[in-house]
Order: sequence, then structure tokens, then C-alpha cells
Amino acid sequence: MSGAGRIWGLHLGLIAVLFALQFLLPAYHHGNLARIMVLASYAVGYNILFGYTGLLSLGHALFFAAGMYGMGLGIQHGGLSPAPALVLGIGAGAVVSLALGLLALRTSGVAFMIVTLMFAQAGYLTILYFGEYTRGDEGFVIQSAQRVLWGIDLSEPSNRYFAALVLFAACLLLSLWLIRRPFGRTLIAIRENEERVRMLGYDTQAHKLGAMVISGTISAAAGAFYGLLFGYAGASFGAVPHSILPLLYVLLGGAGTILGPFMGALFMFYLIDLSSGVTTAHMLIAGVALVLLTLFAPQGIMGELRRRAFGWLP
Repeated sequence: MSGAGRIWGLHLGLIAVLFALQFLLPAYHHGNLARIMVLASYAVGYNILFGYTGLLSLGHALFFAAGMYGMGLGIQHGGLSPAPALVLGIGAGAVVSLALGLLALRTSGVAFMIVTLMFAQAGYLTILYFGEYTRGDEGFVIQSAQRVLWGIDLSEPSNRYFAALVLFAACLLLSLWLIRRPFGRTLIAIRENEERVRMLGYDTQAHKLGAMVISGTISAAAGAFYGLLFGYAGASFGAVPHSILPLLYVLLGGAGTILGPFMGALFMFYLIDLSSGVTTAHMLIAGVALVLLTLFAPQGIMGELRRRAFGWLP
């Protein structure tokens, strides 16, 4: 089998396995995996900016929240049905990511991190300030009757799982296609040596802005789907700690690998889930696991697999 055939076969195979699991998993893990796929989609968006372009953002919760509240407020106060509300949420994330990219990409390195963090915090405070509409920290519930998309009740577990799978499959395959295109190859080159790429005549600012918009739009789609599938929008999803989650997922799974975000989200979700049943200090266990992985598998789970055995992994 050719290299391209193996790559597409692996990723399509993962989607097929996830599709089959919805008929095999018990209810608890069925619900968990649906949530993991949405969070992994969030991490896929983050990976395009951080893993492939080399830009470390600390403000991706802003895009996730833009998608979630664009969708949620459209349903709650605009009377929209789920389909246009999802489009509104994703569009809001695209606009916010474009605006932030135009400002933040005037900086680089630590300054870029601080600017993205600052705007994410501003977004979180905006949610709190307009509590009359957003309900602030309390958030608001999206009722089951408002979560019917094209006659499909997304509050029903099987439908929710399938919708999460459709989102994850779309984000995964889009990421794979993008990175194998000249645009994606240029992003990787920018990550490795931006000055050389600029010297070769490429507009690195335009490429980085494109990566920012694509990354933010995918993250917003994850936020919009999360709110719709699980029926809740709250300010905590726009807080700074929620910007750290995709970074952890990508680092654990392998930055700059297509499957890394999913593996990292799966690993971290169940590590926290299982350890919280043993101790209230479950985040300490997660922190120790992260330190150990950083020491002994610095390229993350998929990164180490690629380095040690499967060099063809994208």
C-alpha cells in the first residue's frame, strides 16, 4: 500500500472504529466518548496553530466560547433553530479569530502568548458583564425541545454520539487534508524556520493569519456543538483554564501529529475520570502524568510512535 493509502486508511479506520463503538459501549462510556470527540475537535483546531505553525496561544477558550455563545444566544434569545444557530456560532468564531489574528500576529513569542491570554480574559469578563443575557457564571440550559436538528433529537444519546462523530471526523479529515496541501507544508516550514520561508518569497504573515482563522473556526465549531449536544452554555468555558485544556491534549498526544489531539483528549479525560474516583487530588495525578510523559516521551504519544516505529505518520 502506498504511503498516502496507509495514512488515509489509518484515519478512516479510526472513524470506522468510533462508529462501531457506539453500538458496543455501555451508556457511561458511550456518553464519555461523545464528549471526548467534541473536545478532541477543539484540540484539532489548536494543533493547527500550535503543533503545525508553532504559535503558542493561551486564548483558545475565546474561540470555543464564541462558538458556544453564538449558537446558544441565537437559540435562547434569537429564536433560531439549531442549524442557523450552529452557523452563527461558527461564524462568530471565524470573525473573532480573524480580529484577534490581525492584532496578535503583530507580536511573536512570549508577547503573542500574553496578547492571546489577555483577549481570552477580556472575552470571559465580557460574558460576565452581559450576565443579563449570558447568565454569567450560572450559564443557561438549552432545552431538549430546542436541540432538534432536521427532525433529529440531539439530546438522545445515540444521536448525540453520531453528531459528535460527524464533527470529529470532519475536523480530523480537514486537518489531514490541509496539512498535506502546499498551505499546510508552508505552515510546517514556518514552524521550523520562518526567516528562511520569508526569504523564499512566501507571505508568512498571511499564512499565519490563515492558520489562526482556521484554528479558531474549528475551535468555535467544537464550542457550538458542545453547547448544542450537551445542552449548556456557561462562562467557565471561556475562562483561561479552558484554554489550557487543548494545550495539554496536544502535548500529551503529540504536537504536530494528526491523531495526537484525540489520543491526548482520550488519555487526559480518563486519567482525570479514574483518578477522581480515588482521590480529590486528581489534578495532582494528572500533573505527575504530564511531567512523566514530558520526561520520557517528550514528543507525546503519537509523536513517540512516529519517532520510534511509524515514521510515515503525519
